[in-house]
Amino acid sequence: MATNADIELVPSAEFVPTSHKGLTYPFGGSAPEIGSTLMVADGVRWVRLGVPGPLKHINCWLIDDDGGVALVDTGMNLDETRASWKALFKGGPLEGVRVTRVIGTHMHPDHIGLAGWMCAHHGCGLEMTRGEWLTARMLAADARDAVPDEMIAFWRGAGWDKEQLERGRARGWSGFRRIITPLPLGYKRLADGDLVTIGKRRWRVVTGNGHSPEHACLLDAERGLLISGDQVLPRISSNISLGVTEPHADPLGEWLASIGKLKGLPADLLVLPSHGDAFTGLHTRLDALDREHRDRLDELVVFLAEPRRAVDCFGRLFRRAIGPEVLGMATGEALAHLRRLEVEGRVVRDTRDGVWWWRAA
Repeated sequence: MATNADIELVPSAEFVPTSHKGLTYPFGGSAPEIGSTLMVADGVRWVRLGVPGPLKHINCWLIDDDGGVALVDTGMNLDETRASWKALFKGGPLEGVRVTRVIGTHMHPDHIGLAGWMCAHHGCGLEMTRGEWLTARMLAADARDAVPDEMIAFWRGAGWDKEQLERGRARGWSGFRRIITPLPLGYKRLADGDLVTIGKRRWRVVTGNGHSPEHACLLDAERGLLISGDQVLPRISSNISLGVTEPHADPLGEWLASIGKLKGLPADLLVLPSHGDAFTGLHTRLDALDREHRDRLDELVVFLAEPRRAVDCFGRLFRRAIGPEVLGMATGEALAHLRRLEVEGRVVRDTRDGVWWWRAA
């Protein structure tokens, strides 16, 4: 069973509050209580589950399907989360209801932590994009207990001090496989543009990138519904991190491109996010996210008139103190912004004694 220390190892959470002006909340900011559901559209129910840390909750979605309900995301592999699901299915509003399939928007453990458990219990299959499935399988299969030297070097390059490095080393490495239940050996692939029939409705898969490798949103264009996962959140910015597994990637560039892609969807959709409340005002929110990230990039360039490490940039990127519980996420996000500036040719990175120093070009 997962512990808080395991949770800190996985940069799945979002923690940066951002502007949400211009959005409306059709349900008045109300959400279902733990152990209950809320109908948001005909045949679509909202379930809220608790998670540790600054996020506090995750939203999951039940869609009426032939023979039961399709479940979009499952929550973390925690005793409290299992108890919440059991309360729903045993004596609760889902008494006697079967889960026909589990759909994972992406591979972070607050989204697929109980996917294997749910599939085994209901005898159903798992549906995800290939990028998310393979990444989850890779992380779960990496059974090393000791933190690899490459990870220590990555943290040191970002500017972690000796105490921070020792704390990271002490946590160990196998947190991901402890925080999810074993996934089924096989899955059904979702791909961008696929039309997925769930019950009497057809949902189109719309993928995004940056927060995770191949994040799947689900669009019911006929009724104007978008299950957005973590790709669009109403009040906080999704964590966009550069990680050790792909250190030369440009996740923020992919994220900004995904914002442009999602702007091609109708502006008046009812957005059903994984954190926060259901809202309308998709384009307003996307514009705010785009603007705020680009403003941070511009501020960083000015700040980098003198060489700085990634950890030196926290104060320019975040509106909260960065303690040990979010150090990994903050480091990944700072590196993602610095890498985007490097790709744009606006900054240059130098390495001295294994530490990366970034300066305006």
